[in-house]
Amino acid sequence: MTDANTTIQNEIASQDVVVFMKGTPQMPQCGFSGQVVQILNYLGVPFKGVNVLADQGIREGIKAFSNWPTIPQIYVKGEFVGGCDITREMFQSGELQTFLAEKGVPVKTDAA
Repeated sequence: MTDANTTIQNEIASQDVVVFMKGTPQMPQCGFSGQVVQILNYLGVPFKGVNVLADQGIREGIKAFSNWPTIPQIYVKGEFVGGCDITREMFQSGELQTFLAEKGVPVKTDAA
């Protein structure tokens, strides 16, 4: 699990917004991952998708890493934000846009 943790930490550090998801941003392979991609794309947020289906060690390791049982998982500037439900609720209330802006992540102003 140490190798998976190192890989996970490197992925999280590689970009401001990282989504551990099933599939890719271009082709999500579950509805929850798809919803998160839609929200981030709508906001114009640059992000990196990590396909957990491509690596069983990462798929299981990310759950232990965050102590969160489900995928997708969203990280902003190294901080675990949550999964699909939390992201969707934050987006609908405007809290996600504010949070991203406070972290210095660009958000389309007409999407706020």
